[in-house]
Amino acid sequence: MKKINWHNAELHATYGKFTQFPPVSDLIPEIAFSGRSNVGKSSLINKLLNRKSLARVSSRPGKTITINYFNIDAQIFIVDLPGYGYAKISKTEKERFGTLAEKYLQSGRISLLIQLIDFRHPPTKDDLMMLDFLRQTGIKHIIVLTKADKLKKSQREKMRELYKNLEGISRDTDTSGMIVDMIEFSSETGEGVEELRHCIEMHREV
Repeated sequence: MKKINWHNAELHATYGKFTQFPPVSDLIPEIAFSGRSNVGKSSLINKLLNRKSLARVSSRPGKTITINYFNIDAQIFIVDLPGYGYAKISKTEKERFGTLAEKYLQSGRISLLIQLIDFRHPPTKDDLMMLDFLRQTGIKHIIVLTKADKLKKSQREKMRELYKNLEGISRDTDTSGMIVDMIEFSSETGEGVEELRHCIEMHREV
């Protein structure tokens, strides 16, 4: 299988309704990115693709209201899901975003889901609900702990221990295909970029 050229990336399409989605491709796997609003998802995608603004970084959390597809070297789609957990949007909009993301997650399109969690804090209630959903549905996924550069060494060790022992989160590389690892990531320093790229390369089969 040809190695991915991560610099060859472009916005493919933006969808606000699930009825707009194209048929599932047999050739291009979909790697989805999920996380709480303001977790640094757009910054991570830009760093992964070595771009400054391909994925828009919003100054206002909760602003991304669509599912965005990025075509990477005609080999994978990176799928940017709407951020969850932001309170300052209307109940109607929140329900619409939630329904859109849920339909996508249940569609059987995903080869691998990258679940982002802010490394500086324990997972939120919404994070844990998302992880539970992923386990129940059997979606293959990994956890990426963002904003790693914001923690001192002692803080990192403390948070590593917390995540290692947190109920329901396992780092085992077992045959179930559930959580295969946790990657510590920084969009500022580039830490974790190559590890995440490698992980996607290893799990991109449809």
